[in-house]
Amino acid sequence: SSSEGFGVAERIVLLTFISAVILMAILGNLLVMVAVCRDRQLRKIKTNYFIVSLAFADLLVSVLVMPFGAIELVQDNWIYGEMFCLVRTSLDVLLTTASILHLCCISLDRYYAICCQPLVYRNKMTPLRIAVMLGGCWVIPTFISFLPIMQGWNSIGIIDLIQQRQFNKASNSTYCIFMVNKPYAITCSVVAFYIPFLLMVLAYYRIYVTAREHARQIQGRAPTDGRQHPQDQHSTHRMKTETKAAKTLCIIMGCFCLCWAPFFITNIVDPFINYTVPGKLWTAFLWLGYINSGLNPFLYAFLNKSFRRAFLIILCCGDERYRRPSILGQTVPCSTTTINGSTHVLR
Repeated sequence: SSSEGFGVAERIVLLTFISAVILMAILGNLLVMVAVCRDRQLRKIKTNYFIVSLAFADLLVSVLVMPFGAIELVQDNWIYGEMFCLVRTSLDVLLTTASILHLCCISLDRYYAICCQPLVYRNKMTPLRIAVMLGGCWVIPTFISFLPIMQGWNSIGIIDLIQQRQFNKASNSTYCIFMVNKPYAITCSVVAFYIPFLLMVLAYYRIYVTAREHARQIQGRAPTDGRQHPQDQHSTHRMKTETKAAKTLCIIMGCFCLCWAPFFITNIVDPFINYTVPGKLWTAFLWLGYINSGLNPFLYAFLNKSFRRAFLIILCCGDERYRRPSILGQTVPCSTTTINGSTHVLR
């Protein structure tokens, strides 16, 4: 939090903006969770389990973290005591770290779905493995949030500086100050942002390369009469579907990184420049990151057809115009059979 204070006009603008961000995050993430719970087709997609858990983490950010930060920011004072300051800070680190770990798991899920054979994907992404990955997304952040923060490891060597900034004698105000020493700044930033970001970049790069190679193969096998065999049609449709989903998730990941990169870069730089980053700049970078918690649902609505349809059904009270058309009347071009859990096309 900033000890520099804001004027009356600035506080009105801040309150309006922050209220809109919090409301957008709460309603948007609730909509994602309800959509997956109510839509059977969305529940069948394994990736959506990670998306629901991600939406839950963002919802908790908007309910447990942002309101208290907004009150302190507008009132220019922290009124909830030192212990709750530590709890609120720990929740902040826990939930934002959980968000990016969820996105990392999503990128790995897309990598196995697109770059591997369907049977390999089914073997890799079993319900047990998904449960373990989801558990890791919530357990791992506790080792860089509640454990070190409640023990005070982040403040070793800078306690005097923290105490100096916690109280402003001029305005008689108290602040919930979260400052970190060099070891914690590096460890937290690497675990919470840089390693997952690197994994996501590598995964989506491999997805991009695989999609281009597959497209060239399809073009090379194109028959002279311009018609595709049923097997090629099935393969092309699967690749288009998976690639479109990967692009959507890649955009979501990119928005997350654009929102949080300024904060994590500053988080590492600040301890090495004697904590001279202005308080208002810290506040701006922190709330830029919070905005991402309300941004993901809107990305789903605009970029993902299945989510868009599910949102419209919920918002329009189940209007039949947005229901999926029945597949019973569609012509089946070929028959299929299942061998060892994998579907094969019969010519």
